[in-house]
Formats: sequence, C-alpha cells, structure tokens
Amino acid sequence: MAKEKRTYQVYIDGRAMGVVKDGRAFVEEIRKNRRLGLLSGEINVALIRRLSEIHINADRGRARKPYIIVEKGASRFTPELREKLQSKEIDFNYLIRRGVLEYLDAEEEENSMVALNEKMIGEGTTHLEIDPTIFYGLTFSSSVFQEFNTVGRHPISGNFMKQGQGLYALNWNNRYDARSYLLFYPQVPMVNSTTYRTLNMQRHPSGQNFVVALSTYFGYNMSDALVINRAAIDRGLGRSAFFRTYTDEERRYPGGQQDHFKVPPPTTEGYLGEHAYSKLSEDGIIEPELEIREGEVLIGKVSPPRFLEEQTSFGVGEEKSRDNSATLRAGEEGTIDNVMISESLGATKIVKVRVRNIKVPEVGDKFASRHGQKGVVSLVVPPEDLPFTKEGIVPDLLLNPLSLPSRMTFGHMLEMLAGKAGSLGGKQFDGTMFSGKGRERIDQYGKILEDYGFEKFGDEALYDGRTGKMLHAKVFTGVVYFNRLLHMVSTKMIVRSRGPVQILTHQPTEGKPRKGGLKFGEMERDALVGYGASLLLKERMLDQSDKADIWICKECGDVGYYDNIKNLPVCPLDSSNNLEKVEISYAFKLLLDEIKSLHILPRVRLKSE
Repeated sequence: MAKEKRTYQVYIDGRAMGVVKDGRAFVEEIRKNRRLGLLSGEINVALIRRLSEIHINADRGRARKPYIIVEKGASRFTPELREKLQSKEIDFNYLIRRGVLEYLDAEEEENSMVALNEKMIGEGTTHLEIDPTIFYGLTFSSSVFQEFNTVGRHPISGNFMKQGQGLYALNWNNRYDARSYLLFYPQVPMVNSTTYRTLNMQRHPSGQNFVVALSTYFGYNMSDALVINRAAIDRGLGRSAFFRTYTDEERRYPGGQQDHFKVPPPTTEGYLGEHAYSKLSEDGIIEPELEIREGEVLIGKVSPPRFLEEQTSFGVGEEKSRDNSATLRAGEEGTIDNVMISESLGATKIVKVRVRNIKVPEVGDKFASRHGQKGVVSLVVPPEDLPFTKEGIVPDLLLNPLSLPSRMTFGHMLEMLAGKAGSLGGKQFDGTMFSGKGRERIDQYGKILEDYGFEKFGDEALYDGRTGKMLHAKVFTGVVYFNRLLHMVSTKMIVRSRGPVQILTHQPTEGKPRKGGLKFGEMERDALVGYGASLLLKERMLDQSDKADIWICKECGDVGYYDNIKNLPVCPLDSSNNLEKVEISYAFKLLLDEIKSLHILPRVRLKSE
C-alpha cells in the first residue's frame, strides 16, 4: 500500500489534537489495537478523506451497532464459535472481547463495506451483518413482510405501531399515568416476527386480528375511509378505555399558611356554585364510580389569598380564602375509576383521581395496519347489510382495493393470506423481514387454504347482504392485524359559539382545553377567496373573530379615542374632533401600535364610501 503524501488532522470528540502523515495506517493501527483489547471497545475512529480529517469518538450518547468482523474474505464468526454459542459455552460479550464482533457508530460505518450474508462477502468487505432483521429498531422489526412494501411506507407504519392502543403495562390498575389507553381485548398477531417473539412482545399486544375484505361499499370507503361491522364493535372489536389522572396537593406557603382539601364554603372567592361541588364527599374528594361531566369538581380545595388579607372597618384582620379546586377538563366526561390519598416527600397530603372513559369505535376514529394502511371509519354498518361468505362469515372491515396497489403495500396482502391460513390451521406464522422464501411462503399458505376448501390465493365468492345475490367478482379476503390509534374523534371534536378570547389580539382562544375554536388559517382563507365567498370570509375573519370599532382622525390619520366626559371623539395628536368610526380587525390596530413602538407613525387615509 502506497504511503499517502497529504497529512490528516486528528480530532478526539471534536477537539483538534494533532496531525498524522499516514492517515490510513494510523486508523488501521487503532482498529487493530481495539480488536486486541489494548484499547477500549467503546472507541470509534473514522477516516474522512474528503476533509483530510480523522475523527476519534469516545463520547456518550452515540448510537452503535454490532457487526461481525470480516478478515481476508472470511467471517471471524466460525461454525465452531456458532456451536459453542448455541450450547451456551460462550456468550455475546466473549465474542466482543475476542475481536469476533465489534460495535460501529454512524461515522465509522462510512468506512465499512458490510455484507448482508456470507455469500455476499467480496474483496473489499470489512464486516458482516449478524442478521438482516437488526437493520431496524424494536418497533419496526416487530412488524412483518416489510421487505414487500415500498420504502415510503416504512416510517409511516413505524409511527402507527407506536400510536396503537393496547395493553401498555400489566400493572395498569395500580398506575396513575397522566393519560393512558387500554384496549379491552388485545390479541397476539397471527403473523409475527423473530424480534416480536424474542422480546416477548405478546405480553404487551397492541391490536386485534380483523377479518378484512378488499371491497368497495357504495363509495363510503373511497380513498382512506374504512367501513366497519357494527356487530363486531358490539362484540368488543377495537373497544378501549381512556384514563386521565388529576393530581392535587395541600401546599404550604411562607408565613405558615397552607391549602386545605374540603368543600369550599359559599363565602370563598371564586366560588363555582353549589351544583359544581354536589358530588364531593365531606373531605372534599370525589368517590369512585361516580359519573362526572366537564366543569364539575373532582378535588375541592381552598387556598389562602394571593395577597395579605385586608383590614376590616373594626381593625381586625379577616381570614379570606380562594377556591383552588381541580375540575374536569373542558369537553370531557367519564366515570371516577380510582382515588388515591397519600403523602408527598414534603409530608403534605396529596390526592390523585383517575377518570375512566369508555371509547367505542365510531365514525371518525382511526385504524391502521402494520403496513401503513391507515384509515378513518366512515360508516358503521349493521351485519345484515354487509357482504358475507358461503359459510356466513361477515368481514369486520371493508378496505378499498385501490389503497393497496397505489401505495404498493404488498406485505399487507401477504399478511392477509398468511393470517387466513393461520386462522384455519390454528397456528401462527413467521413473517420476519428479509428471511427470504417469498414464493415458497405463498405456495405454503395456498396449500393450507386448498386443504380447507378455499381458493389458493384467498379470493372468495361473497353475497350481497342487501339483495342476497352473489357478487359478480370474487373478493380477496383475509386476516390482518390492525391497530386502533390514539386519534379518536371524541377527544378532538370542538364545538364553540361564544367563548373566551385572547387578551392581546381579541381573537378566540385556540385548542380544546381552552374552550377555543379550530384555526382558520391562510389555506382556508384561500379556499374562500377561490370561491368568491367574500361575505363568508368577512364573517369568519372579522365578525366572529376580532371586530373592533376604532376612531380614525380625518386630519392626521392617527387612531383616536372617544372621550366620555366631553361626549366627543378626540385625536391625541392634534386634538381634532373630526374623527370617523371604522370597523377593522383588532389585530390591525395592534399592528399600528407595534409600528408606533418603533418610532414610526403610521397614518390611515379614509375615503368616502
């Protein structure tokens, strides 16, 4: 190997440490000593020829991945070591200590040529993948047949698996999480992966096996929409519980004052009315299994006043208190699931109230498969109106057949076939990514289906539930693992007429917790402009938002005000009384004030109508 003429700057954890003349030899020496155990295995080194730099990384927080070292065209992980590992004579750490495996970080991976399997090892290969499934993280690896999907669906399907409702913890009943979702009847998927089984993910299932038919339904499942069986929902399909915990504490304040849990008396400042406290016990805390609606009090609490109490006319200080109770959030309702009374580390009383709300799937709720096939329920249909098979099986879900070829999620179709074969044969199938044998798998599933009297590729003759006549085309039917996602219409629906407004802009507040409205932004404005609906635009963006009556001086164009004592409008700039009242958005008046703060005087010129 010819010695390089240029010099390389060496950096350790981003700090310049010196210069070396032969960068390649320097890097190879570090790697050799690391594999011999003379240097820490947590050190990574990368040669960046483009910048003439060598980066040595030993800092925390780097994502690192194990690889098998390839030397002279052969893997260091020999069959003898494989046998010893299987018989548990040696362990994983033994292989790292002996220089068979090593961890690479993102920068050192750039200097590596990695083979997927031993057959692909070539002349320049430096490392070998332990297993193709560890390409990806925990969530994605627990999915199946992802090598048959287009790459754009991969991050989408990974996100949906994270959002799926399921059995998130076995001790959920003893936990007081801020918010949590619990699926009533979670199931283990009919098709799973090596990662799923290795990590015992079946202890925390997050979905259910749906009987799915690829069929349209009178236009209701156009594009992403889903048509779902009402009978399946009544039997518990996708049903879940939503828990939210409210916490409060009897805090202590300087001067010996402290909060008290109790039913606030009517003399309390900020008293909410007798009806708001009607469900509290004598100690000011609500009891389990009571129904509760928004605005009702869960934990009654009185706090000392924010300022020192005022002196009465007799010179005696009167003890005042203000209401500081915890109420149910706006737009929510439910049942009190559990109440916990305890002590904090500061020896103050602490109360936690968990509210339960049953969430039954309805129009607007979101479901998704493990292949990024998301959909919103558009119609809940009685089973007698849905198509059925000759055995009388009614699908749980009707999925639009156009959603599969357009998104190229062929793994979804393969899972339908495997799930159907597994359901008939009473066994689970392995769908681990990159394990090969795609054609053999289809033949295997097809043989099982034929043994049970079904068509080899999963097509079935369906009968129209409304007319009883057989459909002209055969419909692809199978079993797919679907997740019910966190996005539910009951937690997002906002209805508002009048309500609170922001102090600064005088516009309605934003978001459900603040009793606000939906944001009407630039794109919504463009839609109304495009339709020429100018009166609707004025109503939305002025009348129902921040309309303000402002006095404008006709002489100088400055903003004036109305003097109630003189009963005249007055201009502060030239004391003129020649002003005109105009309707403008308060946000525009705010803009004029902000321009004035920059020592610029904006002038408004008025024209006659």
